[in-house]
Amino acid sequence: MLTDAQCRAAKPREGIYRLNDYKGLYLEIKPNGIKAWRYRFKLNDKASWFALGDYPSVTLGEAREKCEAARKLVREGINPVQNRQIERIKREQDSANTFEAIAKEWLALKDWEEVTKKRRLDMLERVVFPSIGKLPVRQITPAHVLDILNKTVKRGAPTVAAEAKRTMSGVFEHAVATLRADTDPVWPVRKALPPNKTQHKRALSAEEVGQLLNDFDGHGGNFQTIKAFQLMWLTLSRPNESVQAEWAEFDLEKALWTIPARRMKARREHIIPLPTQAVELLKAMHPITGHTKFVFPNRDDRQRPMADAALRQALKKLGWATKYSPHGTRTTGSTRLNEMGYRPDAIEAQLAHAEPNSVRRTYNHATYLDERRVMMQDWADTLDTWKANSGRLAGSASNAITPSRPLQRAAIR
Repeated sequence: MLTDAQCRAAKPREGIYRLNDYKGLYLEIKPNGIKAWRYRFKLNDKASWFALGDYPSVTLGEAREKCEAARKLVREGINPVQNRQIERIKREQDSANTFEAIAKEWLALKDWEEVTKKRRLDMLERVVFPSIGKLPVRQITPAHVLDILNKTVKRGAPTVAAEAKRTMSGVFEHAVATLRADTDPVWPVRKALPPNKTQHKRALSAEEVGQLLNDFDGHGGNFQTIKAFQLMWLTLSRPNESVQAEWAEFDLEKALWTIPARRMKARREHIIPLPTQAVELLKAMHPITGHTKFVFPNRDDRQRPMADAALRQALKKLGWATKYSPHGTRTTGSTRLNEMGYRPDAIEAQLAHAEPNSVRRTYNHATYLDERRVMMQDWADTLDTWKANSGRLAGSASNAITPSRPLQRAAIR
């Protein structure tokens, strides 16, 4: 076996020569004075050489360790030369497969509205990418993930932390499925933070609804914003469904609004019967925006729809933001329509909620359209009553929501 002194003392000659160490390890001395470690091995009856680095950058002890690792590969039937090439390719691929690159690829595959993708990407760019965006996805550990979550919670954004956790897990699952990662590092720390409890706004009372509608009508804001807000209440549609409404979706003669699957949360076409008040609202809007694609086009770019943030900004200006959000319209509508005596099936169909029972969901395709038409007209008339009563002392909550059309309601039971 060689000693370090022998390695240092070896002098170049006219031709290459090698000093034998142990079990195939050699120190090769070249005419130019370069000394290189080589491992000679035989695999499938074929002898080959494997380079282990130059001396003295790689010491004798280090060369023996590298040689032993190579011997182990040979014992397993693996060619160390080919294995090194594969590992190099893998490292190059890993360096290209950063978390940011895979996250954007994952987002592009999602069947989401562009506004939803943009919002999710914005969160990633603010919260996640600064920490792990440039890292190869295989190098990211649970410690990286936990650090991101802790920092986000400490700055007072537990809801954002919960969204970041879900998003990161989705990205890692995609990386695992495409063989670019081995595990999801979110999983070990998934319960490290207390569960985020979404604070849902309560249903508004009849008096509050009347006051809100009057406040919004008289707040002096953009005419389109007011009308989009009214349409949302008259149809109990989601805020984004209202502000992104397209003229092609409406049949005013039949008083129907057909929202295509691509715009629905559940990706199913949804038909909404329009009460008289909604039809009149749309007819009033048509001379203003009927020449555009959208009923409520964006103020700055008429080729895009109005942003639902406009509704939230108006509510903040009016002082309603702390006790009501636009999505809370549906909570209020569901609660009050149930109190008005309408069947839960018809109410859920109006809200486009998925049936939780899988068997019933498969066989029950009824839309209860006729029933909903009567219900929504009654709802619109009741909203008018609440608005008219909001300036006067109202009776009890039960009296405030007394059905305006009891005979029609009784007829559909």
